[in-house]
Amino acid sequence: MSISRREFIRIMAAAGAAGLVPGRASASDDMYDLPAFGNVSLLHFTDCHAQLMPVYFREPNINLGMGSALGLAPHIVGKRFLDHFGIPENSPEAHAFTYLNFEEAAHQFGKVGGFAHLATLVQNIREQRPGSLLLDSGDTWQGSATALWTRGADMVGASRLLGVDIMTGHWEFTYGIDRVREIIETELEGSTEFLAQNVLLTEDAQFDEKPAYDPETAIVFKPYSMREINGVPVGIIGQAFPYTTLANPRYLIEDWSFGIRDEQMQDMVDRVRAEGAQVVVILSHNGMDTDLKMASRVTGVDAILGGHTHDGMPKPSIVSNASGETLVINSGSNGKFLSVLDLDVRDGRVRDYRFKMLPVFANLLPADPEMAAYIDRVRKPYIDKLNEELAVTETTLYRRGNFSGTFDQLIVDAMMEVRDAEIAFSPGFRWGTSVLPGDPITMERLMDQTAITYGKSTLNEMTGENIKLILEDITDNLFNPDPYYQMGGDMVRVGGLRFTLDPRKKIGERLSNLELNEKPLDPSKTYRVAGWASVNPQPEELPDIWEVVAQYLRDKKTIDDVTPNHPSLKGVENNPGISV
Repeated sequence: MSISRREFIRIMAAAGAAGLVPGRASASDDMYDLPAFGNVSLLHFTDCHAQLMPVYFREPNINLGMGSALGLAPHIVGKRFLDHFGIPENSPEAHAFTYLNFEEAAHQFGKVGGFAHLATLVQNIREQRPGSLLLDSGDTWQGSATALWTRGADMVGASRLLGVDIMTGHWEFTYGIDRVREIIETELEGSTEFLAQNVLLTEDAQFDEKPAYDPETAIVFKPYSMREINGVPVGIIGQAFPYTTLANPRYLIEDWSFGIRDEQMQDMVDRVRAEGAQVVVILSHNGMDTDLKMASRVTGVDAILGGHTHDGMPKPSIVSNASGETLVINSGSNGKFLSVLDLDVRDGRVRDYRFKMLPVFANLLPADPEMAAYIDRVRKPYIDKLNEELAVTETTLYRRGNFSGTFDQLIVDAMMEVRDAEIAFSPGFRWGTSVLPGDPITMERLMDQTAITYGKSTLNEMTGENIKLILEDITDNLFNPDPYYQMGGDMVRVGGLRFTLDPRKKIGERLSNLELNEKPLDPSKTYRVAGWASVNPQPEELPDIWEVVAQYLRDKKTIDDVTPNHPSLKGVENNPGISV
């Protein structure tokens, strides 16, 4: 479907007048009215995590920034976030960008995202901006049941239909080398370029002459792409998640080495400039804090369009470096947002810009018929399984925030009960949709939290000493003062064990007062610890985590009291990254 700007605005006005956004009919008229500016336009989304359908998604109430990051985006939440970015309270934008009044606002404004609705928005914006590029920072092929069961094929087809020009990746790699290559070399051929300058063959893989885009430099994927937009040469450089082989199983991608590789990135920037690029953009899956540091170190970059940490930022962060300034943009998650960056390029360089991050409200955007038909078709073989009702929740279930959400707590509670464990660990993943009170917890909603290629539920015996060491190490991944030593996730979710955490301290000293059943954790005692998503190979006979949680939910039938097991925090008083 391709509609004119005038017709699009008419539809928006009709939606407001029909009460789809109660009390905001006039605002709905202009929410998607975005006149073109300049001569180069880049559209960006990221971290949709395979959510083809509209969803509910609660933003965090804890996103702590420590040290130099204190008080800076993205480490601002709630009312302070609204004040910082000048967003009115109780508005559709306030609902899109914050957790405030989540249940009430979710009922008022409806679901967000959905590729059929995103497609309509993309088509309208592109119609006003001939030659624009649609860029995807990755985490697209993973995060849903159908993506797991089709090994990403459903998302590849949807991305092609959406018109994605260029992408990079992270969770894409968890399908393994062969599947990633199959998708890039066959299923995306002729439609979407996959870029990553920072993925190299390992030394052993080079010796064995494993395939690479550039065997001489061992760069596995095409590192950059030169595109011309309205006569302006534009260089796009890909940056995949630099810690993939640490955060995810190395055995799935044992031939590839990942890293930040600033010096190599600088070489790429200099190369595309030498080839005539008047605009240089990094398409990144670093995470926002890492993007901010990279922007201060790598010169000659006009903008970094990033993802990984799911930070929806209404305005760019402007970072100064030795040669000028770089815009750093992160575009949220779950298909909730489409960012539009318009550039005025004259005399060989960017002179001005306009930026707008558009929330994707399913009630306000008509579904594109072709995309909707495609989604119905790929979901049809699985629909009965997806719709199985496991239980009903009487509280909001969500996963997002530095510490445990209610859906995370449900998962660790399930592991402790079903696996007969004293303690349970669940990864600090930032993907996973939300469920409102009174709604069923379907198999689809459960898979939104757990759909990975290495989802075996484990049960191990660990000493108290090792438990503390593991928790200290994971905490450092979140609160290390240097963004280049952070992995961009959240703290592991912990069941059973309580502790105090001071994020200001150094590794080995952040955790104290560890207690199990109101008794101090004994360093020499052995405890039964359940977990899942181990990066090491696991026996096939182990149950998948979704089987464990589904059993728990079927037995419970109703989930009515879920209190997240948050650590007792020190040193975060007046931190704008926490609101409880």
